[in-house]
Amino acid sequence: MELVLKQKQELGFVMTFQLRQAIELLQYSTYDLYQYIKEQELENPLIELVERTNNFIDSEKWKGKTISTSSSQQLIDFVKSNDIGMRHKLYEQAKFLFRNKQNQQLLKYLINNLDDNGYLRLKENELFDETTIEKGIHLLQQIGPIGIGARSLKECLLLQITYEYPEKKLAKTLIENHLDLLANRKWNDIARCMRISLASVKETYDFIQTLNPNPCSDISDFSVEYLNPDIIVEYKDGNLVYYLNESYLPEIHFNNQYSNLLNLEDETSKYISNQFTSYKWLLNSIEQRRITILKIVEVLLKKQEKFFIEGVRSIKPLTLKEVATEIEMHESTVSRATMNKVIQTPRGSIDIRKLFTSKLETIDGNSISQTEVKDLLEKIIKKENKCKPLSDQKIADYFNTEKGVTISRRTISKYREELNIPSSNLRKEIDL
Repeated sequence: MELVLKQKQELGFVMTFQLRQAIELLQYSTYDLYQYIKEQELENPLIELVERTNNFIDSEKWKGKTISTSSSQQLIDFVKSNDIGMRHKLYEQAKFLFRNKQNQQLLKYLINNLDDNGYLRLKENELFDETTIEKGIHLLQQIGPIGIGARSLKECLLLQITYEYPEKKLAKTLIENHLDLLANRKWNDIARCMRISLASVKETYDFIQTLNPNPCSDISDFSVEYLNPDIIVEYKDGNLVYYLNESYLPEIHFNNQYSNLLNLEDETSKYISNQFTSYKWLLNSIEQRRITILKIVEVLLKKQEKFFIEGVRSIKPLTLKEVATEIEMHESTVSRATMNKVIQTPRGSIDIRKLFTSKLETIDGNSISQTEVKDLLEKIIKKENKCKPLSDQKIADYFNTEKGVTISRRTISKYREELNIPSSNLRKEIDL
């Protein structure tokens, strides 16, 4: 075997740090960009930031936080609440009403183990036995909303009946023994098992509907949330105008203290020169991000003009590829530039991605957006006979025959779930 040295020439693509930086900045929300700029100031001595006078980010009253969602809230600024937490209030009431130290200790333990809806979540309890826990739950009813401390939906509803509606014997029996049938709206099965009429089932069901499944939904200490948009579109003199909401981003300046070190030929000069290159790349990346986003918004205003005037129901079919072609950029660039962005419009603030929606073909050769189909779906279900709700297949057939929209049962099911609309059997009401 012979060892031979050979030279081989190949073409390849290497992503530099600067290119990676430009791509990352493109997908940042405005708040993320603010945080990144602050980090660069710490890493690069040549960067000098000048905060704007209307900058609220560093105010003691504001604390920025990015929330990941599928959805539309990416930039949220929180104002801390000065209110005393509800758990603290409950414990203060417990100390006031119950002088027995053991009861106070028991209630403190239970209150600290309540979840955000006021349900008691105990994984393993070594401090108190089951009888003591039961006693504590009933003591809780005297200091909080009825139903607090329940360990299940069934227990929550039964506590409300026990303390507020003791005369509702039928409702208590139904919840105790047939809650699963009630959840699945098996009206005839309930009537047969309980040996009562459908009219009695309906009357009992209507009463149970008045009970609160989450009697303590405000137990968590929530802060007030404010949405800070990345892009603003508004009416001025009858025209739509748009701009980036960058009023709180600091101005980026070159630190002149280091300018005399750029022309020296030593290790310090090399370091300063590299940092100067990074400084220029940062400015360039931010400007490119700004130009790209504004180009996209300009196309959106043209393509989705009816949305800005009439609202979400007027959103037209539009894809990332169509916008990319319009501004002569790659589809991936448009995708990154629209990530994590909230746009404030005369019709409200939404995730900018909501303005991109795929289309469904109609029989006459036209197209209809997913948003419009979902809106129609909601209207159809709202008007249906609640005693004989439409199945997904029947709704799909209706779209095909009455609206001329080609759509499958599976797609109807998907849209229905996205709209949080239950299936037909869970929408069925009692037919007397």
